[in-house]
Amino acid sequence: MGRKALVIGGGIGGLAAAIGLHRTGWEVTVLERSPALEDAGAGISLAANGVRALDALGVGPAVRAAARPQYTGGTRTPAGLWLARMDGAALERALGTPVCGIPRAELHRVLREALPTGCLRIGTGTVASAAEWDADLLVAADGVRSGVRAELFPEHPGPVYSGSTVLRAVTAGPVPLDSDFELTWGPGAEFGHIAFADGRAEWHAVLTAPPGLRHPDPLAALGSRFAGWHRPVPELLAATRPEDVLHHDVHELVTPPPSYAVGRVALLGDAAHAMTPNLGQGACQALEDAVVLAAELAAGPTPERALARYNAVRRPRAGAVAKAARRAGRLGHRLSHPLAVSARDTALRLAPSGAAVAMILRHAAWTPPPLT
Repeated sequence: MGRKALVIGGGIGGLAAAIGLHRTGWEVTVLERSPALEDAGAGISLAANGVRALDALGVGPAVRAAARPQYTGGTRTPAGLWLARMDGAALERALGTPVCGIPRAELHRVLREALPTGCLRIGTGTVASAAEWDADLLVAADGVRSGVRAELFPEHPGPVYSGSTVLRAVTAGPVPLDSDFELTWGPGAEFGHIAFADGRAEWHAVLTAPPGLRHPDPLAALGSRFAGWHRPVPELLAATRPEDVLHHDVHELVTPPPSYAVGRVALLGDAAHAMTPNLGQGACQALEDAVVLAAELAAGPTPERALARYNAVRRPRAGAVAKAARRAGRLGHRLSHPLAVSARDTALRLAPSGAAVAMILRHAAWTPPPLT
C-alpha cells in the first residue's frame, strides 16, 4: 500500500501521530496553518497513559528529562484545608511512571525534534484533501473546530461551549511552592498550579462564566476574584507578567462524531473527542490516538481496514474519558450553591485515602500497543 501521510495540525496530537507514522515507515508531512510556532498553552500534566504513549513513540526519555515528577499535592478549599491528597509515589508504584508536569513549549520542542527536517510546514492555510498533496492517508489533528470533521460530517453539530472559561500563564521566574500540583475548588471557580523543573510554575484559573467574557486587566480581575484564597495563589499571580496571561473559552464535543475514520481519513485528538480539562486527559487521549493509529496502520493490510480498527479501539475509550471529564467538572468548579459545595467537600474529606489514586488509575492504566 502507499506510504505517504498528510497530517493536518502541528499540535501535540498531530506531531505525535507524525512520529508514530514515521517510525513505522511512512513518509509524513505535517501542515500547520499558523504562520509561527507559538506553542500556545502554558503547561501540562501528563498522566501515566500519556507518558507510556510517549515511550512507545520513542520520546519518553526526552520528555522525562524536561519534566518534573508530581509526587505531592492534591485538592484544597479556598481557605487552604485539604480535601484530598495526591499520592504520586503510589501512582508511580502502580503504573511504573510518575505523573509529569512540563511546559507545553518544551513538550512541543521534544516532539518536533523527533521528526525529520522539513517534515513540519507552517503557515500552510487550509487543506481540502490528501489528494492535493498526493498522500495515501490524511490525519486530521486540526483541533476542536476541525475543518476536516465538518467536511466529513456536515450535519454534525460541532463543538459547544462548556460553561467554563480558563485563564492561565507561566510565572516569569521561580516561585517557592510546597507541592508539585494543586487544585483548589471554590464556588464557581477553580485555581490550580503545576510546578516545573526550573522552579517556575504554571497556574490556571477556571471560571463559570458566559462565553466571550474578557477583562481589560486579567491579572487585576483574578486578584479580585481570588482575594483571600490560600497561598500560593496570590504569589503565583504576583509572579506573572500581564502579557503572559492566556484566556480561552472551553469548548467540547458533547455529541461525538459518527466515526473517527472515513476511508483513508482519520480524526485524532480534539478533532475527534474534544473534552473538558477536568481530568487532565485531553493531551493524553490524543497521544493514545497517535500510538494506536500508527500500530493499526503498521498491522495493515490497507489504510481503510486499519482505520476501521482504529475507530473501533479509540472511540469507546476516548468517549468514556470525555464523559467522565464532564462529570468531574460538574462536581468541581461548576458547583456554586453553598449546600452543594459543602456536601461535596465533606464527601471528599471522608473518602478513603486510596480513593483519589483509584480514580486516577481508572483512566491512566492504559498499555500502548507495540509499534512494529
